[in-house]
Formats: sequence, C-alpha cells, structure tokens
Amino acid sequence: MGRVPDPVVVELANDISAIEKAVENFVQWCGRACPDRRRLLLNFRVGLTEALSNAMLYGNGDDPEKTVLVELSIDGGDLHVRITDQGRGFDPSSLPDPRTPDNITKPGGRGIFLMRQLMDEVRYNASGNSVTLVMREIVGRGPLRRP
Repeated sequence: MGRVPDPVVVELANDISAIEKAVENFVQWCGRACPDRRRLLLNFRVGLTEALSNAMLYGNGDDPEKTVLVELSIDGGDLHVRITDQGRGFDPSSLPDPRTPDNITKPGGRGIFLMRQLMDEVRYNASGNSVTLVMREIVGRGPLRRP
C-alpha cells in the first residue's frame, strides 16, 4: 500500500458530454488498486460524476473556454480525488438542505448532498472552487495506472 508518489492528473475540457467517458477511465484506473468493486462502481462513480458536473456547469458556468483539473491519488488505503474548476468558487455551507419540505422541489444542492452521502469525506478549499472526495480503506495493493 503506501502513497503513490505521483497522482494521476488529467485536465478535462469543460464539456458535460465528456463526463461519462472520463469517469469510466478514472474507475478503470482505480479498479486495479481497489478491490472493493461495489463502492468503486457506485459510490465513487456517482460522487465523481456529481463533482465534475458541478465544476463544469456551476463552477465554470458552462464556459467551453475553461477546463477542470482532476487529480487522483492513493494515501495509505484511501483514495483521494480532487476536482478543481476555474470559477470564483462558492460557500458550500450556504446551500440549503435539499431534504427539507421547503427545498424538496427546488433545483440544486442534491449533487453535493449525494457526494456527502456516498463519500467518506468531502472537503472544499477556502475559495470553494476545488473539492476533494475521499474514500477510506478502499485501496488494496498496486498503484493507479492508466489502462
């Protein structure tokens, strides 16, 4: 186990139609090192899809000139993925709870709620334009490698 010295770093065009293929590539990269296929195929896939969608649609304002940076790394048995957009950021604590009766029909906030439910840890940088998703104790032996 241990730390992989160099994370897998990918810069994605700000194109929501590319999310599905990008997520599949990240799942394949992680698949060799992550024996817990169920959590990888559900929790990681959905959490990463939501984070990329938020970065592209809200963070980058659907601007095709901007990009999203994705960094995957292993630390001990934990999988970390950081998604950074080129937007101004936001305050994640300002989002209302999408489960309350007043918010149940309002759009927005559900993706972050899902990420928080599916991942072991979700943290934002100070400006709110970068989110790190962590899945604890999911990684077995072997580094992340491109398929």
